[in-house]
Amino acid sequence: MKIRPLAFVALLLASFLPAFASDLAGTWNTEFDSQIGVQKYSFTFKHEGDALTGSATFDHSFGKGTVPLKAVKVDGDKVSFTEAFTMEGNEITIAYSGTLTGDELTLTRQVGDIATEQLTAKRTPAGH
Repeated sequence: MKIRPLAFVALLLASFLPAFASDLAGTWNTEFDSQIGVQKYSFTFKHEGDALTGSATFDHSFGKGTVPLKAVKVDGDKVSFTEAFTMEGNEITIAYSGTLTGDELTLTRQVGDIATEQLTAKRTPAGH
């Protein structure tokens, strides 16, 4: 089978597009209103070998802090991860799922059985 040079280049470029479209690595900032008031979050994701890891730095009415993110997954433009939150001695899993479009991350945030929230995080340009 003979592949024409132009077709080969197009095929090669197309194979790289999903990687660029779904690159979650970087820092994402959001601020949203919730049942406990305004919450500010900064999510940081990075590649460690074949794995994608992350952390969340938060500021809300229960305090400030940084926690690791677990089960970070990207499938095309779909993103999901979890955050463990401790409230009054009880650990609550906060599950995030959503869509990555360029420098915008649109998420649904399920706080245990307590609340569901919608938020949009924006990618912070490198060096800021």
